Amino acid sequence: MRWLLILTLSLSRLSFSQISDTVQTTTLKNGMKVLVQEDHSIPSVALYLFYRVGSRDERPGITGISHFFEHMMFNGSRRFGAGEFDRQMEQRGGNNNAYTTKDVTVYTDWFPPDSLSLVFDMEADRMTHLTFDPKLVESERGVVYSERRLRVDNDNVGALSEQVDATAIMAHPYHWPVIGWSSDIEAWTAQDLETYYRQGYAPNNCTMVVVGDVKAVDVVNLSSKYFGSIPSHSTFPEPRTKEPEQQGPRFVRIEKEAELPLLIYAFHLPESRNEKYPAIQVLESIMATGDSSRLHSRLVDREQAALSVQMGDEPSIDPFLMTVLVQPRAGVPIEKVKQLLDDEIRKIQLTKPTDSELRKAKNQWLAAHYREMKTIAGRANMLGTFEIFYGDYRRLYQEPAEIEKVTAEDVQHEAAALFGENSKTVGVLVPRPSATQQAQR
Repeated sequence: MRWLLILTLSLSRLSFSQISDTVQTTTLKNGMKVLVQEDHSIPSVALYLFYRVGSRDERPGITGISHFFEHMMFNGSRRFGAGEFDRQMEQRGGNNNAYTTKDVTVYTDWFPPDSLSLVFDMEADRMTHLTFDPKLVESERGVVYSERRLRVDNDNVGALSEQVDATAIMAHPYHWPVIGWSSDIEAWTAQDLETYYRQGYAPNNCTMVVVGDVKAVDVVNLSSKYFGSIPSHSTFPEPRTKEPEQQGPRFVRIEKEAELPLLIYAFHLPESRNEKYPAIQVLESIMATGDSSRLHSRLVDREQAALSVQMGDEPSIDPFLMTVLVQPRAGVPIEKVKQLLDDEIRKIQLTKPTDSELRKAKNQWLAAHYREMKTIAGRANMLGTFEIFYGDYRRLYQEPAEIEKVTAEDVQHEAAALFGENSKTVGVLVPRPSATQQAQR
């Protein structure tokens, strides 16, 4: 742990304002925001496009459609046919990917600097002229449906998590899963797809982040050349529905073929830009980061009641959830696991963490933060994430100081506020014997 303390002390001497000043921002006339950070340490570029398109923008009947476009955006546009995006990148030694969350869809490109103009050209073309070939649409519909079966229907953690989220969040659009309900995946129409694409994929709904071996002036000029003439238009309205305060604990029980049971706790969490968030992140580290964390030490090591325990959340524009996932050991009653988990939650609510726990948790957060910033891809992703979810990319450089300000009293206060019994949703997966096992009996 000593090296983490040294890392913290050495990094605290850096001027975070000087580091953040290396990011240059431009907003095109059509509303598209561009963030650029020059980094000439390696001859490579990371380009991330953050579209404010996620399941938060969907409605019953078209759930999962945001994730579907993550797939479709690689299937051809007016000037670059199906598969051409991937081929062009691979021929030049580049790579690409994408991911979808409840709030955003992000397209990621990594490539040598001399391909910058080409990548801008391809990204601009698929922003405005995506191809909706019926055969490709049906092909990708099948791919997405298979992904749902793999990650949810046939995955015990995925199946239980989906039910817990939908029970804990009842009114807000975070209620439905990013991958969508099965019946919606089957039923999207061509009109649904085209309308959603035209509404969400607009330059004024996109933040582009470029980090790497580039000149900022070149990035700005190319942005104007390829994206500047794309007209802006109205996009999704902000959700009107606010999640009402939970009035009591909620419970989910599902039965699936499984070797072991599963346990999930979910608690309501404020949005990521909330001023309480740094203390919540330190609380998470104290409770469940590393083998010496409270939950791992108690449930896994001392009591040997669980094989693993995890706690976490994800960036969100609106209030969402903090979850605790416990994999009990074989033969351990689920009620015993719940009692141990409840006991550790009560302890952090009643007694503030020790100075050493607080220091360790901060060091863990800081180490992870700076590891992510070491790579141009990690920094591009973090810049966009902080711009969208925290309200300003500058928070990326201010957050270490905010973490350092967190006190033991802050952690205890947030534990008392978050882990209320009335805001808890408990999910349990009960193993069910397979048909083969039942026949053998």
